[in-house]
Amino acid sequence: MIKKTIYIDMDGVLADFQKAADLIPDWAPEHDKMHPDEVLDFSTFEVIPGAKEAVAKLIDMGHDLFIASTPPWNNKAAWGQKGAWIEEHFPALKRKVFLTHRKDLLIGDILIDDTTYRGQKDFQGEFIHFGTSGSQDWEEVISHVCIDNQTTLFPQESWIHERNPDTGVVRKRLSGDYGNELIVESSNG
Repeated sequence: MIKKTIYIDMDGVLADFQKAADLIPDWAPEHDKMHPDEVLDFSTFEVIPGAKEAVAKLIDMGHDLFIASTPPWNNKAAWGQKGAWIEEHFPALKRKVFLTHRKDLLIGDILIDDTTYRGQKDFQGEFIHFGTSGSQDWEEVISHVCIDNQTTLFPQESWIHERNPDTGVVRKRLSGDYGNELIVESSNG
């Protein structure tokens, strides 16, 4: 298993930002409807379906997970609300949080995010655009990460069989792998 560093966005990937934004009443000021991130209480968001199970699976697979979220500048309360939400719903990640407006500066293997305007496309690892074709939901994302790991973890192995002319022992090893031979048969002559 290859351990990967994975960054996961909060709003729209773990937390259902859109559902909360849709609850802003029609009679609210137009500004509130146009800029919901400036008025919403981030600690009250619902968890995106499948997110808890997916995070647990990624942790169980041995990956190093972090939350990478962008707090709104004009809603200072949101910074603390995001922390409270993470502690309630993803306590294993409560001390593994990056608040940043430049996700391209993060160093890791995978970034899972639902937007592209904070440097996500310039992330040096793999950018998984959550909510788009091939990564519509957590089930598809987990399948992608598992398939990626299988191709990395279980390459087509090229076995070499060698017979020692002095002892007759046949050893089986991977190409380039010296010292870790597997004796597959032995013969005294």
